[in-house]
Amino acid sequence: MEQRTELFKREQKWGLNTYLYAPKDDYKHRMYWRDLYSAEEAEQLMALISAAKQHDVTFIYAISPGLDITFSNPKEVAALKRKLDQVREFGCTSFSLLFDDIETEMCPADKKTFSSFAHAQVAITNEVYRHLGEPETFLFCPTDYCAAFCSPSVSRSSYLNTVGEKLLPGIDILWTGPKVVSHKISVESIDEVSSVLKRAPVIWDNIHANDYDPQRLFLGPYKDRPTELIPKLRGVLTNPNCEFYPNFVAIHTLSTWCKATADGGPRDVEMGDEEQDPCYSPQKALILALTDWLQEFLSTDQTGGSRRPPARLKKGSPDEEPMQTDMGEGSYVPGPEENPLYTAEPLTLDDLKLLSNLFYLPYEYGPTARTMLQELDWLKNHSCAATAETDKSAEWRSRAQHFDDMCDAVVQMFNRLSNAPNRSILYDLYNYICDIKSGIGLARAYVKTLGGQDRPSAQLMNDDPEPWGFRGGLSGEFQRMLPCHGNRDLFRHPPMTAVYCIRPYCPEDKLEVQRIFREMQRGEGNTPLMTQPPLICDSLSTGEISPSPQCALVLEDDTGMCGYALGLVDAKPAAAKIERVISDSVFEEFPSLVTIQVLPRVTDPSPAKRMIGWLSSSIRSSGSRGVFCELRQSDRRMLDFHSKLGSFKTINVAGLPKDVLALGTSL
Repeated sequence: MEQRTELFKREQKWGLNTYLYAPKDDYKHRMYWRDLYSAEEAEQLMALISAAKQHDVTFIYAISPGLDITFSNPKEVAALKRKLDQVREFGCTSFSLLFDDIETEMCPADKKTFSSFAHAQVAITNEVYRHLGEPETFLFCPTDYCAAFCSPSVSRSSYLNTVGEKLLPGIDILWTGPKVVSHKISVESIDEVSSVLKRAPVIWDNIHANDYDPQRLFLGPYKDRPTELIPKLRGVLTNPNCEFYPNFVAIHTLSTWCKATADGGPRDVEMGDEEQDPCYSPQKALILALTDWLQEFLSTDQTGGSRRPPARLKKGSPDEEPMQTDMGEGSYVPGPEENPLYTAEPLTLDDLKLLSNLFYLPYEYGPTARTMLQELDWLKNHSCAATAETDKSAEWRSRAQHFDDMCDAVVQMFNRLSNAPNRSILYDLYNYICDIKSGIGLARAYVKTLGGQDRPSAQLMNDDPEPWGFRGGLSGEFQRMLPCHGNRDLFRHPPMTAVYCIRPYCPEDKLEVQRIFREMQRGEGNTPLMTQPPLICDSLSTGEISPSPQCALVLEDDTGMCGYALGLVDAKPAAAKIERVISDSVFEEFPSLVTIQVLPRVTDPSPAKRMIGWLSSSIRSSGSRGVFCELRQSDRRMLDFHSKLGSFKTINVAGLPKDVLALGTSL
């Protein structure tokens, strides 16, 4: 209750104005919703409601009767009204009925009275709303509270359409977005649900919620909700971490987002072009929040800061041994050859940035955390170079040192955080930072072992590790026994970090291009080239026709050439060479030709995408309207590549040989 009162102060300071009281650990809110509050409980709630009013915060009392209510029983409806009347006597004027996370099957009595579950919920909600005098703020949480729950879709959901049509217009409806924990919430998705609900929704956002996993904490910024949503919503509520103090970032950045306007801050350069928001920068909002949070860390809290007053001792009898206390004796000074004293360095903004990076958001890690995972993945996969005397080994050692430095930064952050004056914040964070420090320590030891700096660690390498050497518990054991365990890990396939070079093609590359072409044709499942119908682009790969100027690129990795992309601004001569008849209408729309091949050892798709992008740009600058390519249907790898590009579409070309497809894209 004290933390909630503190929250109201923060809301007022940051310009937020609403608090929804719906804690599942208040069993009279959900499991025993019929029971009235005791005098002691009533006193606590009255104090809380009064504190909210003092700080201009609307206090919404929510009740969840859906676990066992019989909608058709008048006594049940009367019990619900009686409970809310009691809370109204506490000074509460805003209410919410929640029907989330319940069974959807009605009991036989309700089936006789109501034609659907939605009709039952709407009937009781409307009745309670009228009974309370149609309060200005009254929220309804549907059972299908996100798009993922709607069958067969949001627009065609009979449940949601009934709610939209029958629920009184003064009642607002809660919505979590596409999913329970939504990665992104688009303007289009809100337009769709608003049309069905016949009103703008109130977003109940779970982006920072961590109650579903005791090992996760989310300290990243409010993001992936465009500020264009703001005028399309009745409001936004965040349902954040269970712990109070770590929610500083979640609530602070939500406040910054809510205040974003058309003349807001500069674009967030860290986001992709398609995700840029001219009014709100998550990274800048995060820095603002962390800067303010740092001041809280450095202040001595009321529950056990580092500066405690001296104890007052009663004088005992003369025979009692005096208690040892801090009497202000001179500090210990080590001798010239003794260990120096440990000095607790103050926490810094960079420490909090690192902390946020390590505990970012449900669908992404922060940049530093991603880099650490990428580096560990690379070091593990190239461990054979660790002890060899080659250029590769020098790179391995350099990257191992970089990884070690990042691990050390986490340890130092942990030490400074552990010595921060505000102990209340530390206690909320301590289990999480201990866990990440331990995990990073194991990874650090493993890399040193790979590099021959340490003996193989018994804790890491044997088949009977001590409990502190692995993560798990019964929940982890169950998950490992289920199919697809780990298929939702954020870092299931770490991005490749091999260095690739894309450079212009030169005549000396002709033999290597031919070698790659032949190797790809000999790939598994391919029939000999001489028995297959020729492709127009084959003559480019074999060197029989030279690519147009500025329209040829090759890809190299650390072992040599591994791919190429070639283009012809005018494809007609190449088509004539193999006597391929293509109509003028096709050539008018797609006059140019491209071909690309990348060896299977290149598992990162981004270099090939960059080559296609640069090649297309060069062809477009020559005045071409579009490009096409030909592929054999048996070449599943390149078909898959072009489909993932998204820009190439199948085009109709009369007279194509069997098993040959033409794909094109406009420039």
